[in-house]
Amino acid sequence: MNKTRFWVVGGEYTSCDCDTLISGTERVVGPFESRTDAEQTWRSLSEDHRPQAQVRFTIAHEPSMGA
Repeated sequence: MNKTRFWVVGGEYTSCDCDTLISGTERVVGPFESRTDAEQTWRSLSEDHRPQAQVRFTIAHEPSMGA
């Protein structure tokens, strides 16, 4: 049985609309085995970049690939 894995993804965007990432600023952190672990990293990254309005991170997940 495969489990769902979680990733923290984001970076700096060209505007506060968060439509287009600035090349070279992309970050992908993970995988995490639980959403709780991913949330801890997401909170830390978000807090570290709090003064930068155009930097955003989110949690993504891979659907489990059941047989």
